[in-house]
Amino acid sequence: MINVETFVCNPYQENTYLLYDDSLECVIIDPGMYDGDEQNKVLKFIAEKKLKPVLLLNTHCHIDHVLGNKFIYDTYGLLPQFHQGEQSVLNAVVSYAPQMGIRYEVSPLPETYLPETGSINFGNSSLDLIFCPGHSPAHLCFHNPENKILIGGDVLFYQSIGRTDLPGGNYDQLITNIREKIFTLADDCRVYPGHGQSTLIGFEKQFNPFLN
Repeated sequence: MINVETFVCNPYQENTYLLYDDSLECVIIDPGMYDGDEQNKVLKFIAEKKLKPVLLLNTHCHIDHVLGNKFIYDTYGLLPQFHQGEQSVLNAVVSYAPQMGIRYEVSPLPETYLPETGSINFGNSSLDLIFCPGHSPAHLCFHNPENKILIGGDVLFYQSIGRTDLPGGNYDQLITNIREKIFTLADDCRVYPGHGQSTLIGFEKQFNPFLN
């Protein structure tokens, strides 16, 4: 069984996720920790649960989802993994962070990029990759069908969708990907988004105003 722990981080109120199973290996997804208090909450949880971080994953590389990449690398020696199509998005953070008044410790670069399809293994579990651009040019979601969970980044939210007015965004592409790749998952699959509360696929099919 995969356990999901959520930490709300940084001025953008971004959701940082820790996934772990009974092996106690854990995956850190979209670390957004911005200050010492946010960093310490994650460190404390990992230490108290006796977890072993083995992977650092980014759904995409907008600033709010990568603010903690450097901290995780310095603490656990983990390099981020994301789709190569997000590299230009990550590169741009250095220039626009100061304009937004955000302190940014530059993320290390991957040794391994993630493909559009396939799976990632940790402990006794695996995560399937779902390539879902539209909010950003090469956004990935991470799905575990056995536990019916989707770490969705900024694709699908509770009664909303990711914004598409940022560089690399495409509204029609996002809507198509949600319909063809996300809404084909089980209705009782729980979506853990990049911001806000979790939701269910079946609920969004019925009540999301952008998609019904």
